[in-house]
Amino acid sequence: MDSFRNIEKNPIKDIVSENYVFAAVLHYFGISFFQYEQNSLQEVCDRFKIKPQQLINELEAWAQRKEPEKDELFLHPIEVLVAYLKRKHYYFVRQELPFLSNMVSGIQVEDLAYNAVLSDLRIMFPLFVEDFIHHIHEEENRLFQRIKLLQELENDEFPLEESIKILEKSPVAALSEAHEAHDDEMEGIRKLTQNYFLPEDAPISMKVLYHELQNFERELIIHAQIEDELLFPKAVQLEKEVLRKIKKKIRNN
Repeated sequence: MDSFRNIEKNPIKDIVSENYVFAAVLHYFGISFFQYEQNSLQEVCDRFKIKPQQLINELEAWAQRKEPEKDELFLHPIEVLVAYLKRKHYYFVRQELPFLSNMVSGIQVEDLAYNAVLSDLRIMFPLFVEDFIHHIHEEENRLFQRIKLLQELENDEFPLEESIKILEKSPVAALSEAHEAHDDEMEGIRKLTQNYFLPEDAPISMKVLYHELQNFERELIIHAQIEDELLFPKAVQLEKEVLRKIKKKIRNN
C-alpha cells in the first residue's frame, strides 16, 4: 500500500486480505467490507462519497497508534490511569464492539460449517456485549466513583463526620474481590471458534472476524491486568492515606 494509485482498482477483498485493519477503517466510515468484497476501492468510495485518500490516511493513522506500556502507566497519578481506562471503555463500546457485532450479524458464507458457527455467535455475542457493557458501567459507577470520592476526601472537601461515613462504604478491597476476570467472559466464544482456528482456505470475512475477536480478547486481558496490577493497588494506597488523614483529624478534635 505504498500509494493510492496502486490500490484504487484493487478489490476490497484483496486490500483487506493484505491488512485486516482496513476492515475496521472501512467500518469507521460506515462501510461493511464483507458486503463489497468484489468491488474496487474506487467503486466503494464513489458509492459512499468518500475520497480514497481519506481511507488511506486513516489506515496510516491507525497503524501509528501506540498504547502506553504498563510501566509507563504506573508512573502516572491515579486520575491519569482512570482517564486512560475510561477512554478504552469508550473505544470498546463505540468502535470495537459495534464492528464485531456488525460482522457477526452481517457476514454471509456458503459453507454450512461456518454458517453453524455464525448462527451460534449471533446468539452468544449479543449476550456477551450486554454483560460486558454492564460490567463497564458497574466499574465506572462504583470503582471510579470511589476513587473520585477518595481524592475529594484527600482534598478536605467533606466535613469530618461525612468523611467517616464515606470511608466506611464500599472499600476498595471489597470492590477488588468483586472484580470479574475479563478473560472468562469470552470463554464460550473461544470454545465455539476452536481457539479462533481457521484453515488457510477459509473465507476472508471469517478470517477477519476471528482475527478481530482474538484481538479484542487480547485487549481485554491487557485491560484487566492494568486494572488488577495498577489501578487497584493505587486505589488501595490512596484509601490508606485518606484513612490515616481522617484518623489524625479525629485524634486532634
